[in-house]
Amino acid sequence: MRLPDTFRHIFLLLLPFASAAAGAAPFTPASDAELLETLPGRATPARMSDLREMRAAWARQPNDVDLAVRLARRYYEEVAAEGDPRWVGYAQAVLAPWWNAPTPPPRVRVMRAVLRQFNHDFEGALADLRGAVAQDPSLGDAWAWQAAIHMVRADYPAARRACEQLAPHASALIGVACVASADSLSGQADSAAKALRAALAAAPGAEPPERLWALTRLAEIEERLGRFREADEAFRLAVALGVADNYLLAAYADFLLDRGRPADVLTLLDGKGRSDTLLLRLVLAASQLKDPRARQWQADLAARFDDARRGRTTHEKEEARFLMAVRQDNAQALKLARHNYEVQREPADARVLLEAAIANRDRAAARPVLDWMARSGVQSVALQQLAETLKGLP
Repeated sequence: MRLPDTFRHIFLLLLPFASAAAGAAPFTPASDAELLETLPGRATPARMSDLREMRAAWARQPNDVDLAVRLARRYYEEVAAEGDPRWVGYAQAVLAPWWNAPTPPPRVRVMRAVLRQFNHDFEGALADLRGAVAQDPSLGDAWAWQAAIHMVRADYPAARRACEQLAPHASALIGVACVASADSLSGQADSAAKALRAALAAAPGAEPPERLWALTRLAEIEERLGRFREADEAFRLAVALGVADNYLLAAYADFLLDRGRPADVLTLLDGKGRSDTLLLRLVLAASQLKDPRARQWQADLAARFDDARRGRTTHEKEEARFLMAVRQDNAQALKLARHNYEVQREPADARVLLEAAIANRDRAAARPVLDWMARSGVQSVALQQLAETLKGLP
């Protein structure tokens, strides 16, 4: 089944869900007249032309629900593509007529949920999504976002139920990939990878955003299983699709850093330091290589963390990594990693907390992660190695 127009790009949006939330602090302009920046940033001319046309149409009819939702979605797609959080502020401004409404139209409610989750307001986002599907159960993007939020919060049974509700409204590839994502963190990683491979083979003509999302999920599952050659292949196939995607680049960069390939990270992310999450990977790679650009990148990233800290907490995982790797401030890194894990509990969040606990020789700090590993049955070579290291601490 072809994805309906209302969420043909949902998995392009869904893919960077966690990392977008952690990408950088968004900024909401005080008024429509406030000039934040002259666009485009790094968006392609075609994308910006499309945006300009949509923005002009919306300016003529700012209370048109269809126009507002489409423009807000396009703004959010730029967050997914480039990791620049300022687009979130633009999207929120477009939804201003309905932002505080108790029961806005379902499509507005879904888009408002997307923006709320970006700021880690998961309860508010889930309330909007549940309200949306209560009004219109066929809203596949509402089910998809519910699955995404439940995954971030490590509620895999709830995520799987949302995936099952999504399946009738999505392609077979997306339906399989959604369920496989939940199963892969519930002790069924091998069967999840096989199901994903079969679904990809059966859908050679799937749209690039769909294939990218499925390939990225496959790469992450293979990596957790320790099948690094297969993971590398899946990552490379995803990158080769040519779809701009911040989450994919960050995930592949982390994979390359773990494999001792920092030079490949500098090549992969060349010119992409506008995204905070990608700048972190550039800093880590350049520092390992003693690249002369490392010092400036470190200063830039530290300044961005300072900015984000003003009333925001969405940088904690990335800042914890930065503090451990660059500043050797393990105590502050542990503080951030612990708080981050209280909010979101994906494998990457668990890993940062384990690393910070080890750096501080604080086994008690890692208890929430160890409990989650035992409870979920998650299969991860990296997490298991860190857990073993933790046990061996004096």
